[in-house]
Amino acid sequence: MNASWTPNGTLTAGSKSLEYACYGPAPRDAPTLVLLHEGLGCVALWRDFPAVLAKATGMGVFVYSRAGYGQSDRADLPRPLDYMTREAMEVLPEVLDAIGFERGNLIGHSDGATIAAIYAGSVPDYRVRSIVLTAPHFFTEEMGLAEIAKAKAEFETGDLKERLGKYHRDPENAFRGWNDAWLHPDFKDWNVGDVIDHLRIPTLAIQGKDDQYGTLAQIEEVETRAYSPVDMLILDNCKHAPFVDQKDVVVAAIAEYCARLERIESAKVVGL
Repeated sequence: MNASWTPNGTLTAGSKSLEYACYGPAPRDAPTLVLLHEGLGCVALWRDFPAVLAKATGMGVFVYSRAGYGQSDRADLPRPLDYMTREAMEVLPEVLDAIGFERGNLIGHSDGATIAAIYAGSVPDYRVRSIVLTAPHFFTEEMGLAEIAKAKAEFETGDLKERLGKYHRDPENAFRGWNDAWLHPDFKDWNVGDVIDHLRIPTLAIQGKDDQYGTLAQIEEVETRAYSPVDMLILDNCKHAPFVDQKDVVVAAIAEYCARLERIESAKVVGL
């Protein structure tokens, strides 16, 4: 049964109740941009970005909180170390079906970008026309793991738990599900770069030069390995959250990118 295209609601995917929010036209009326949040993100932490993006593109924008985040059901802990692959292969398909997704783009940030890339490189879903990867991870880097270790210390001795509690129903569940997986000794060998080899749709890769969780090697991996077209946007004065640090630039880039792909697709249809 499809979720209603209402401003706020819940749907069931992966046997969990997940909160969501919708902006702009429904899937039957326009392409849909599906936003996938970072490792400590949720619906609320996208701030006004989804609404601004819907206005800039004229497309529908759908956001949801994965299990363990926001007001969604708690995640089952400990998370398996391949949790991003499981989110892509087991949960995201149910989410897309639940909203009546017809065609559009996946736009992911950090863990969400990785999930988008895994889905696009693994599932032959012709409804997905392109992906936007913002600060994705395909392999671990020592500098990123060091930052994640610092976050653990801040959660346990600082005010991070309190700050997360403003956005997540269970901040302990949200944090441990992410942090414990990334700091597991076996996670150092995690690498999903092979999904890039199977991308067959256009990609827009965005990253800040000052990203504290990953170097530019992450999106350069996309540029060098993908067979399909890749656009790159590397931002000055920008850390791990380009949609916050350089919101206007990111919105404009995504809007132009989506409009260009729509023009190309329309031209192909007219030319048939």
